[in-house]
Amino acid sequence: MTREPGGTVRFDVDAPTAFDYLVDPQHRPEWQSSLRRVVAVDGRPRVGQTWTDVTKPGLHAAMETTVLERPRLWAESGTWRFVRADLTLRFTPVGDAACDVHFRFRIHALGPLGLGASVLSVPAVRGDLRRAARLLAGR
Repeated sequence: MTREPGGTVRFDVDAPTAFDYLVDPQHRPEWQSSLRRVVAVDGRPRVGQTWTDVTKPGLHAAMETTVLERPRLWAESGTWRFVRADLTLRFTPVGDAACDVHFRFRIHALGPLGLGASVLSVPAVRGDLRRAARLLAGR
């Protein structure tokens, strides 16, 4: 079994605040560098919530929340063509006013492309989460 690539980013806000911000698709274009916008958001964050990510290159990924255990665990799955990408965020309180957001990211594609793309994508995911942490700390 291969461990999914990932890492950890410190947020200078409590876990519920970070959780609520990160799991709401409406906030994604603020902090996710690859997004132009999100469309067709199906209601409030919950397991089964769906939306479409419209990326800067023009891809339209069908997204779905697969796990939502506020304020500690959230996961999504996105699909386009023959590719599926899964992101899991785990929130660990650090004192009363901070938390660590642990992420795991995996691209599932034909052949070895998936794992290689997953590993290469980790710096981008980490950078996006750092941007979200800065935005939240400034509010």
